[in-house]
Amino acid sequence: MKKIDKVYISGLGAVGGAYGSIFFNHNPESITVIADKNRIAGYRKNGIVINNNIYPFNYSSTEEKNHKADLILIAVKYHQLEQALKDIKNFVKEDTIILSLLNGITSEEITGKMYGEDKVLHSFVVGIDSVREDTKINFSNIGKLFFGTNAENLKYKVDAVKDFFDKTGVPYIVPQDIIRELWWKFMMNVGLNQVSAILNAGYGVFQSIKESRDLMESASMEVVYIAEKAGINLSRDDISKCFEIINTLSPAGETSMLQDIKARRKTEVEMFSGTVIELGEKYNINTPVNNMLFKMIKTLEQMNN
Repeated sequence: MKKIDKVYISGLGAVGGAYGSIFFNHNPESITVIADKNRIAGYRKNGIVINNNIYPFNYSSTEEKNHKADLILIAVKYHQLEQALKDIKNFVKEDTIILSLLNGITSEEITGKMYGEDKVLHSFVVGIDSVREDTKINFSNIGKLFFGTNAENLKYKVDAVKDFFDKTGVPYIVPQDIIRELWWKFMMNVGLNQVSAILNAGYGVFQSIKESRDLMESASMEVVYIAEKAGINLSRDDISKCFEIINTLSPAGETSMLQDIKARRKTEVEMFSGTVIELGEKYNINTPVNNMLFKMIKTLEQMNN
C-alpha cells in the first residue's frame, strides 16, 4: 500500500491551521506549509497560535523545487484556488494525492484539469467550528473530513489516506458515494453560510430561531431541485441532516462566510449562489432565493470596501 509520510498544506486559515495542528502534534516533521516568501516571513514574525499554543510549522517557499509531497491539502478560499494550484506545482510528483478541502462542487474538477484526475480525491469537511482572527486560530470541534472516489482504480489512494489519518487521529468518513455527499455539503453551505452572512448570525441563531432555519431551507431547496436534474440523489430529508449537525456546533461559532464579512474579506459567494444561479440556468430551474442572496452578499462586500 502507498505510504504517506510528507504532507503539505496550501492555506493556513481556519481549516488548514486546524488540521495542520493535528498533524504537527503527531509528528512536527510530517507537515509543511506552502506559501510565498512574504507570507512565510509574516508567519515566522507573528507566529501561528492555534488553541492558545504556538505552532512553529515547517515552511517551504512556492519557488523551492527540492520537495515532493505524498499528500497535499488545499485549504484556501475559492477565489484563491487558481493561485494555490500554481503554488503547489513544484511539490506535485507522480503519485502525489491532492485533497481540495474547499466548499462547493467544482474545485476537484479544476484541480484535476491541471494535475490529472488520478491525483485528486474528492473531499470536504463537516462540523468544524474553527475561527481565525489574523494569525490566531481557535476550534473546539474538528468535525469530520469526508473523502473518497467513485473510481475503482484510485481506491488504493483512499486506503493510503485512511492509514495516515488513523495514525494522526483525524476523524474521517469515506462515504459510498462521495459525489452525492459533496453535493449535500454544497447544499448545506448554500443555505447556512449565505443566510448566516446576511443575518450576522452564529450557529446559535439557527439552533434557536425557526425563521432562520426556514430561510436556510429555502436556499438549500433550490440546490435539491437542481440536483434532481443533474442525477444527484438529494431530497428535503437531507436538509434535516444539516440541522442535526448544526445543533452539535458551538452556539457562539460562526460560518466561514460570516467571518469573511466581519473581517471585510472577499467571500465565496460566486461559488455558492453564483454556482446555483449558473446551474439553474443550465437546467431551467428558477433560483429566486439564491439570486437575492447573491445580490445581497455582493452589496455587503462592496459596502465593506
